[in-house]
Amino acid sequence: MNATLSLEEHARRLGAAGLDRREFDDWLNGRARANLPDAADRGRLDADAKLVSDWIRRGWSLLDRLAPRSKRNEREKAAGQTLVILTTDLCRAFARAHREAIYARLTDNYARHVRVDDLVFKAAELWPGLVPTRAELRREMERVQADKDGLEIFQGCLISELMTAQKCGLHLMNSMLRPTEEALQRLDEFKRKGTVELECARVEARGETGYLYLKQPKYLNAEDGETVGPQEVAVDLILLHPDLKMGVMRGDFVEHPRYQGRRIFNAGLNLTKVYYGKLPYLFYIVRDMGLVNKLYRGLALEEFDLERPENTLEKPWMAVVEAFAIGGGCQLLLVMDYVIAEAGSYFSLPARKEGIIPGCANMRLPRFIGERQARAAIMFDKQFPVDSPEASLMINEVVPRAAMDDAVARAVANAVGSGMVSAGANRKALRLQSEPLETFRNYMALYAYEQALCHLSDQLVANLERHWNAKQRRLAG
Repeated sequence: MNATLSLEEHARRLGAAGLDRREFDDWLNGRARANLPDAADRGRLDADAKLVSDWIRRGWSLLDRLAPRSKRNEREKAAGQTLVILTTDLCRAFARAHREAIYARLTDNYARHVRVDDLVFKAAELWPGLVPTRAELRREMERVQADKDGLEIFQGCLISELMTAQKCGLHLMNSMLRPTEEALQRLDEFKRKGTVELECARVEARGETGYLYLKQPKYLNAEDGETVGPQEVAVDLILLHPDLKMGVMRGDFVEHPRYQGRRIFNAGLNLTKVYYGKLPYLFYIVRDMGLVNKLYRGLALEEFDLERPENTLEKPWMAVVEAFAIGGGCQLLLVMDYVIAEAGSYFSLPARKEGIIPGCANMRLPRFIGERQARAAIMFDKQFPVDSPEASLMINEVVPRAAMDDAVARAVANAVGSGMVSAGANRKALRLQSEPLETFRNYMALYAYEQALCHLSDQLVANLERHWNAKQRRLAG
């Protein structure tokens, strides 16, 4: 997208696509009337929100008059870009001007901890048109990815600007590290039965260790909107269980003929669902601020205060890599305390072929293998066999497949047998120098916006068709 075009060039684009001149001229002139303040003015919040929301809705109604995105000619594509550029730029400017007031309103002046997905939908209720509602996104999910113009980019604009404000960002990070309601409701069941079966995860308590099994058998245990919630609940249950001292994450058995009867750790992002438009943008944000960050930081016990040390309930985690850890699977290894890998397995971050940002790997992977190798992985699709020199910087043990169960049992016994009194303290001390809260907040402010653009880009669809034969793949029944 080119946001530096003049107003005249934008008007030329809209006219060339056959849109009504009087209507889009009036719409373009309305942008000039949306004179937003450079600094917060709480007295103007609702009035500015209505002005901006109405203007965005009018712009989107113009967009709906064009052919579906994948069927547009060059003139229509240029007009569509103009409409998306101008509407998202104004949304972002509004969110930046009013970010503190917006967040205070959405959280009852910081009195409530609202998860990031609930936060943006609450904003949609308060200021219709500013960001999409749940109903609008349900309709959007009926389109294939190639026909989506970028309605979810507005969510990225809002989240990004909220994260740029330190107080808002810290509070939102803290909210995402609170236990989920489902985990709290099912904790007694877990303590009583020793196991809980979730839709895309299974959690078991054995001795002093909690085992989390990733389950998406039809997609090689890939990640998508269906997996992220149950897997976060499973993490919460292990962290909350008073008798468990550590967690082990392992892939469950899969159904694919090529891997029949085998465990697969994680095949990364479910690209089939991405291509068919079934992966919401919020998946990326909820996953990294919730599921992955809880593995790394534990559960929040009190409000974050940069003048005090982090106070979190956390336990060490071990990952068991079988077959491969691709994309999101590799990202999970970066927050683990110990990794055992099957001989012959590998990890990779094929972000270039997917056209997205690989979660927080851009921030974390260089700490393990150096920036040069991290660039090779993220930007040039380098794979790392687990017996390679680079992999040795991320993998603790490599064992034959037949010896994996014994190796896991031995590593667990060694860990819990030491008492683990200082495990949480040592994790905090390591994290203090490698990734303090402010580093994570600033990263997520960038990530929230840039990932929205990547997720809704033409290049993502083109990459999937070129590198992944996406047109020939079908959603599992």
